[in-house]
Amino acid sequence: MSVKYPTILDRTKSTLIDTILLIACMYIFTDILTNFSTIPNWVKVTLFVSLLMYEPICTTFGATIGNHKNNIRVRKISDTSKRLNIFQSIIRYFFKLIFGWFSFITIFMNPKSRSIHDLISGSVMIKID
Repeated sequence: MSVKYPTILDRTKSTLIDTILLIACMYIFTDILTNFSTIPNWVKVTLFVSLLMYEPICTTFGATIGNHKNNIRVRKISDTSKRLNIFQSIIRYFFKLIFGWFSFITIFMNPKSRSIHDLISGSVMIKID
């Protein structure tokens, strides 16, 4: 069985879907919270952390909604049948945020289409059928 790698377009569409979802959630959370006069800080922190941890948690348990819709998954480079653990997912997401779109440029220079955040975290994105 040969491993297929997603195109830059697949990855961009996936990121766009996840970004739209997160923006929609931010809007909904803000709209709900404005209906209350006092909101405990722990509620605000919980909502913020849930948005921040969306990608690492979804990656650990399978795929983000954007990944799922585009039939791509994040896997360990050492064994593409294994998912990342939560630590690897957080590292990957941290460096994805740090490098931003610049990270995608390295996809063109890598035979397995790995970006900087994939190289650092020991991950690879694969296309599934």
